[in-house]
Amino acid sequence: MDQTLIAGTMDADAEEQALLWKKSLTRSVSRADDELCSFRTCLRWMCVDQSDPWRTTLCWSVFLVLAFGVPILSHLILWCPACDPKHQRPYDLLVEVSLTSISTLSFLSLSSFVRKYGLRRFLFLDKLCDESEKVRQQYSHQLNSSFRLLSCFVLPCFVVEIGYKAWWYVYGTAKIPFIWNAYVSDTVSCILELSSWVYRTSIFFLVCVLFQLICHLQILRLQDFTKVFQAESDVETILREHLRVRKQLRVISHRYRAFIISSLIVVTISQFASLLATTRSTAHINLFKAGDVAMDDSSETAGFMQLCSVVLLTGLLICLRSAVKITHKAQAIVSHAAKWHICMTCDSFETLDCETPTRVSANQRVSPMSSSSATEPDSDDEAADEDDFDEDLIVPALASAASFQKRQALVTYFEHNKAGISVFGLMLDRSSLHTVFGIELSLVLWILGKTVGIS
Repeated sequence: MDQTLIAGTMDADAEEQALLWKKSLTRSVSRADDELCSFRTCLRWMCVDQSDPWRTTLCWSVFLVLAFGVPILSHLILWCPACDPKHQRPYDLLVEVSLTSISTLSFLSLSSFVRKYGLRRFLFLDKLCDESEKVRQQYSHQLNSSFRLLSCFVLPCFVVEIGYKAWWYVYGTAKIPFIWNAYVSDTVSCILELSSWVYRTSIFFLVCVLFQLICHLQILRLQDFTKVFQAESDVETILREHLRVRKQLRVISHRYRAFIISSLIVVTISQFASLLATTRSTAHINLFKAGDVAMDDSSETAGFMQLCSVVLLTGLLICLRSAVKITHKAQAIVSHAAKWHICMTCDSFETLDCETPTRVSANQRVSPMSSSSATEPDSDDEAADEDDFDEDLIVPALASAASFQKRQALVTYFEHNKAGISVFGLMLDRSSLHTVFGIELSLVLWILGKTVGIS
């Protein structure tokens, strides 16, 4: 009988735990009306949705056509080395390789993220049930506006690209090779080139914006976490919450470190190749030749404000700025903890100073004595009074000392365990950005010294 009751109790506990587990995963289930509905719709329009085998096949087919097929055909057909020098495109190969390389890196990274973690886990939506209502609302708003932010980066560059392509095809229509009809061929070719350009650029900016979105969630969590230092909080609770934040930052670093370092390498190689190509002594640059590389509205001579470079550098700066910002917020916890430790220590000493005379006067009132007994107290009564007084004084002092040691240990832990976004052990903070900028500037000056003679 007892065994039956025990088994029934265990079954009830197991069912209760299963219900709690299902309840905790309610936000992780993909529903038609959840916060990812509009997000998935935008992904489908961009042809990067891989939620089922059919869409995955379509996604890879579009990627191969627009990222590789169209650029290769465009370069082979429109390169035209025998054409008028005004309509040759000697720098087209550099632009196409740069955009195809960064879009391939972005597409493979995004596909790996979605396939390995799923869209909800990748965006940390399964962790929102543990956050406050304010964090959930702000992150949902940021999630819904992520594609508007993406359009703010893509559309200005796309407008410039449309202007250049239209100009190039209109002025070069008599010299460009065509099939059947020159105007139809030019229109189809221009549309395919623009589609390929906007697709590759959007893929790269999408991965960068998603990284910024994930970092924004951690910034919201850190802002919510710093509120524990505005009141008397338990040290163990603060440490447990900080370990949870630090773990998620480590997960983000592990997922994005390959993309960040690979993007930095691709952008660096692309920029140095473009600088070397445009500053060599035999280079003759005008708007028709180097429109994708550099555009200058004031004259036909190409400047060094490069359209392709703007796209690559903007995406890279989005990632680096987001990483540095969240690292700065995470490392600022040390100052918050130190201020909290100082304030709590000062309050504890003030409380102890205020409570000590109060307890002494109370003891004097509890044992009223005559004037004679006050001048010549009994030894046993005096010893009892001294023991009571020592207990009242020492116990708060010991508790205050223990609390002080816990807070001091917490501040020391924060100082020696700084959280943030790291790339293979290198913390992405302001000092690391200064180091990267110094290395890049040294390489630029070295290339300019070899090409135009800057020393």
